[in-house]
Amino acid sequence: MTKIFVLLLCLLVVAFGFVNGSVDEKEKIGIFELKKGEISLKVTNWGASIVSLVLPDKNGKLGDIVLGYDSIKEYTNDSTYFGATVGRVANRIGGAQFTLNGKHYKLVANEGNNTLHGGLRGFSDVVWKVKRYQREGPSPIVTFTYHSFDGEEGFPGDLLATVSYILTGKNQLVIIMKAKALNKPTPVNLANHAYWNLGGQNSGNILNEVIQIFGSKITIVDSKLIPTGKFAFVKGTAYDFLKPQIIGSKINQLAKTKGYDINYVLDGEKGKKIKLAAIVHDKKSGRSLELYTNAPGLQFYTGNYIKDVKGKSGYVYKAHAGLCLESQAFPDSVNHPNFPSTIVTKEKPYKHYMLFKFSTKSH
Repeated sequence: MTKIFVLLLCLLVVAFGFVNGSVDEKEKIGIFELKKGEISLKVTNWGASIVSLVLPDKNGKLGDIVLGYDSIKEYTNDSTYFGATVGRVANRIGGAQFTLNGKHYKLVANEGNNTLHGGLRGFSDVVWKVKRYQREGPSPIVTFTYHSFDGEEGFPGDLLATVSYILTGKNQLVIIMKAKALNKPTPVNLANHAYWNLGGQNSGNILNEVIQIFGSKITIVDSKLIPTGKFAFVKGTAYDFLKPQIIGSKINQLAKTKGYDINYVLDGEKGKKIKLAAIVHDKKSGRSLELYTNAPGLQFYTGNYIKDVKGKSGYVYKAHAGLCLESQAFPDSVNHPNFPSTIVTKEKPYKHYMLFKFSTKSH
């Protein structure tokens, strides 16, 4: 299956390629639907964000499993990153600064003294250009592009980013994120920040869902969630999901963060670029999710700081209303030489693949 997925990705990359051009500031914000079989996906070019994903439960009842809003305007005022593509560098950069090739760069700090998800106006808060849109067919697709300018939020160089959402196979969502440095080396780490609730976006919290994470280590962080550069094995700790565990079973041990918000070092199989990162199952609905990726890390976040957010159809989201599975490079990689490099150059473009496989089980 993994080999078939790799072949599919290669074909998709060849077919869709990079786009030359910049974002038209007059690009209209809209919602774009993809449909294939029993699955329906809606996305918006505001932040290249997932708006909804509807699929049946074990009884055939359709339900939306992504937290979000009813209107585009609410997305433009969002501070939770619902469904968004985050970047230029996802997650945190300590001290909102880094040095690259002997030059010091000071970034826009938006979480205390640190930079989170690209700064005050990251990729989640801009209008992306719609490059391609095919609503139905064998592989429905929408591709968004964004030209990030040199110095945007303090980052060096012009960068051309693309995000493609593709429905393929049976109840499968492929997300392909790519970026090309146009004139200067720059750090890049794009991630999808969808909040998933397999029971349905209006079903309550995700604490009874079962998760398995295929990462035997985490990147240790300080009190501000900035990596120290060291790693810790998860076995026997509250972070141990090497075997399937109920999410809420050990969450009370994480009082400081009010839940999970940590980067796992994904294990993978030697020689294989695409690896299984996580499996989530909701017993009540019967829905399951499997995430495969080529990224080295996975940020597992349990929506700890969601507080009375008015969502779809007026439903009010509270803490732990959804979970995020953000495949990514390690946080603050640009300040830790022992972490896998996030530096993108003309000769070394950025490629990030995700495959979400959805299914239902009656037991």
